[in-house]
Amino acid sequence: MTEYTGLEIAVVGMAGRFPGSSTVEEFWENVLAGEVGVRRFTDEELDAAGVTAQRRAEPGFVPVGGALDGIEFFDAKLFGYSPRDAAVLDPQQRVFLECAWHALEHAGHLGGGAEVGVYASASVDTYLLRHLWNNPAVPGGLQPLDLLLANDKDTLASRVAYHLDLTGPAITVQTACSSSLVTIHVACQALLGRDCDIALAGGVSIRPPVHEGYQHTEGGILAADGRCLPFDVDAHGVVAGNGVAAVVLRRLEDAMADGDTIHAVVKGTAVNNDGAGKVGFTAPSVNGQARVIRAAHDLSEVDSSTIGYVEAHGTATPLGDPIEVAALTQAFVHPPSACALGSVKALIGHLDAAAGVAGFVKAALAVGHGVVPPSPYFTAPNPETGLEDSPFFVNREVLPWPGDGPRRAGVSGFGMGGTNAHAVLEEPPSPEPMPPGRSRHLLVLSAASEQALEQSRKRLAEHLAAGGHELADVSHTVRTGRRALRHRLAVVAGDRADLTGAWTGSGDRRDVVFLFPGQGSQYAGMASQLADEEPVFRAALDECAAHLPFDLHEVLADAERLTRTKYTQPALFAVEYSLAKLWQHWGVRPVAMLGHSVGEYVAACLAGVFGLRDALGLVAARGALMDALPAGAMLSVPLGAADLDLPPDVCLAASNAPNLSTVAGTFEAVGRFEESLAVTSRRLHTSHAFHSSMIDPVLGEFAALVSEVELREPRIPFVSNVSGTWITDAEATDPGYWARHARAAVRFSEGLTTILANGPANLLEVGPGNVLSTLARQHDLTGSAAYGSLRHPREDKHDLDTVLAAAGRLWIAGADVDLGALTADERRRRVPLPGYPFERARHWVDLPGTAPREAEVVEEAREREVAATGDLAVITGIWQELLGIASIAPDDDYFELGGHSLLATQVLARITADLGVVLPAAAIFEAPTPAKLAARVEQLRAHEPEQDDEFARLLAEIRDMSPEELRAELDRERDAQEISQS
Repeated sequence: MTEYTGLEIAVVGMAGRFPGSSTVEEFWENVLAGEVGVRRFTDEELDAAGVTAQRRAEPGFVPVGGALDGIEFFDAKLFGYSPRDAAVLDPQQRVFLECAWHALEHAGHLGGGAEVGVYASASVDTYLLRHLWNNPAVPGGLQPLDLLLANDKDTLASRVAYHLDLTGPAITVQTACSSSLVTIHVACQALLGRDCDIALAGGVSIRPPVHEGYQHTEGGILAADGRCLPFDVDAHGVVAGNGVAAVVLRRLEDAMADGDTIHAVVKGTAVNNDGAGKVGFTAPSVNGQARVIRAAHDLSEVDSSTIGYVEAHGTATPLGDPIEVAALTQAFVHPPSACALGSVKALIGHLDAAAGVAGFVKAALAVGHGVVPPSPYFTAPNPETGLEDSPFFVNREVLPWPGDGPRRAGVSGFGMGGTNAHAVLEEPPSPEPMPPGRSRHLLVLSAASEQALEQSRKRLAEHLAAGGHELADVSHTVRTGRRALRHRLAVVAGDRADLTGAWTGSGDRRDVVFLFPGQGSQYAGMASQLADEEPVFRAALDECAAHLPFDLHEVLADAERLTRTKYTQPALFAVEYSLAKLWQHWGVRPVAMLGHSVGEYVAACLAGVFGLRDALGLVAARGALMDALPAGAMLSVPLGAADLDLPPDVCLAASNAPNLSTVAGTFEAVGRFEESLAVTSRRLHTSHAFHSSMIDPVLGEFAALVSEVELREPRIPFVSNVSGTWITDAEATDPGYWARHARAAVRFSEGLTTILANGPANLLEVGPGNVLSTLARQHDLTGSAAYGSLRHPREDKHDLDTVLAAAGRLWIAGADVDLGALTADERRRRVPLPGYPFERARHWVDLPGTAPREAEVVEEAREREVAATGDLAVITGIWQELLGIASIAPDDDYFELGGHSLLATQVLARITADLGVVLPAAAIFEAPTPAKLAARVEQLRAHEPEQDDEFARLLAEIRDMSPEELRAELDRERDAQEISQS
């Protein structure tokens, strides 16, 4: 078994797109099969890349490369870009942004909560140079600074940190061809130095036009025939490729403690530079490479004889390959009997700034799967390399890992100019066995659109059908390791996951109101399964039991004793209080509460009016006093309280719904009233006539008991059963109120109406059954919804089915639910799952000389603006032009369309120029739709004098301002407005 030093780094996630493969999994399949992603381009592809017939006919032109298809497509809406801004964003930055999302998702760490650092590299941006600069097809309104900001390599890491909300260091690393392997080294050092807890490291190299081919020159590094053959006798150069990859790293001890899936372990990394010890700046150095490899071995504390594979830099050049083999031979102080060499460049080409991470991913997969990847192209070694006299060889077929010790591999990356990097990888530790999970699991998914959500559902369903992961681990991963987006899905699964019956929605009802049921909702065994599987609930229930004069757990299981009021009321309180504590542990905090009869005591206790011990004592005393009274009857009547014509000996006990009430009295009085009704009523199974005059004999004694208890003002608002409105501090702290509460009719319907008047809410019944949620649905719940926490006694369900379903539906509705807390007490594993289905659309500025789609969009927008009339049409046309969106509706939100504050200055300047109205700098924030902005324009026109001299002067000044001057002026106006408002 491997012993760890505490300095190891775990590879817990990876993602990438390479020539010929769109995922890491597909990439690995191609590696094992020897599938080459480098290919010859078609005439159509060369035409689109602007390659003329004259150039194609030139000697040495090679129409071959490792192209990354689809780089013009991007999920702009997901990342908050307008089509205009997306079109000018460097495709390297777009593709790396999506790759970073998938890598963190693969690791199960996209959900946030940890300090995540970003370390990234990119190649020279040819999109800016070839496609954008001096191209009339670039969308209008963009300044040179805008183009630079969208294409500067320096912004790569920061852009990822911004869009993924990552708060660790964000550092762009540039060391030529070794850049992305150096990012991994820097990330490892940052983790060991505690700069971050998780690190995303990688690189991207996309140099459009990617289907252009290249010009071979004799003695150059580019292969004459479009084949890259590292270490082979026929090797004569490299082929350019395009690609992206990123890995997610953690300190090994943290990854193991958190149950991360570990794909490989980084034992150590090293970097250095050749200095001047070589024949030229671009030449490699044996000594420099050997020193960095040996340093990595020393830092890793591994014997070089235990390394079974090296993913070489392997450029297949006559100079580079012999130097690399010489450096390896010199660096391996204790040479192995045999060590395989390979280079991913043979399959996907040289990825420049992304080459190192591509090789790192290949080596990590190799040690993880325990196979040595093949180099099928290989025929015989280049005699200049000296391979035949070294311990190194190039294998043509997949080989089992040599030796009996831990599988170890080296990865080299050498940059032009002499910055060298080397990493030593080891196989991952065996996963620690996890205990069985709960019997039920909540699976959740979210996406930015309904279509993407459906695609996510299909992908996860297929993954689950194929098996391979424990359902508890899948549930843990999707709940804690994914970003919560607007469109959501949730389903509760038992032995197997069936996603066809999932709940979906995209609500924005954030507020939650707790509803606590009263006597009559209890049943034997209520919440018993919850107590078995939820430690938080069980602990709260045990705490309640410690303050009661009877064995609570025995009572909860005894149907007969639960018919006795002296047991029923405290048992209900204990279950509801414990359930509320569970919900609070899950992050669900009520903005308000409403109890039904004894349920109001739970609300008051949670609000701080009573301490738990006092609340339980009062509820137990209340139940005992009522239990000693003569029996009575209660009747449910399908009429509203105002529609009842009650005789003197029958009391209104509860106003439950607009057309449902409960009355109470003696058996005789209630019987006579029942016979007089023209509607069908229902006798309730209760032992006493609660909330009627039959309670009067105990009110004085109960008030005296309440007066002995400390009563405090409520910290959470709740509605009074007595008044049907918000309880006041004076009422909550008055012992007489609690005596009246036992006698007065329960104004539940009025109380619910009071709560709903505050706006849409999630009504959560916190107690057994679904009595209150059923009553709530008899009210006007427009915009609101009601959910139960525990099953009805006649339902054949597990307790977790109901409570987890409620948690999922609350989350779908937009309520704050801490999905990670649902199983915070048990250790689970994060497992790789299908990634987000990006909804990519074409956002591209074509090469000069072609018919740019963007220019057509702008021209169409202008034509519509000229043809239309009115302020709304003009404003809409300005938005369409500057945002690059062909169709914008009057109520579309500027910021949801991808607008931002810098572009807002141009929008306001255009409105001023075209409509002659000066809007304040904050106008677009206060009126973020075309319709609202048009209304602001009309409002300003109505309150300002007609074009007086001062206004004409101001308008003339604005029209003469440059965009930079106007932006500065608007910023000054906005600052002045903010100061005046504060």
